[in-house]
Amino acid sequence: MTKADLIEEVSVVSQLSKKSSAVVVNTFFESVVASLCRQEKVELRGFGSFKHRQRRARVGRNPRTGARVEVPAKVVPYFKPGKDLRQLVNQ
Repeated sequence: MTKADLIEEVSVVSQLSKKSSAVVVNTFFESVVASLCRQEKVELRGFGSFKHRQRRARVGRNPRTGARVEVPAKVVPYFKPGKDLRQLVNQ
């Protein structure tokens, strides 16, 4: 499912115009991204939660040249599916 498919689905289910549905979907995504940027947890009951994880600095290798490369520490987003979602997918 693409973002356009999601907008179409929201439009059909809610009987809103595609333009209004696009605003709803974009606002949702922007809210999730803004919360993750503030390093807050986003929890959607029955679906899952978005969290952030801290990755340590490490030494990597350039696969083409084999040269050592310093990879800095960073924060990465992480999605953990909820119990209900896991059960639905596994049926």
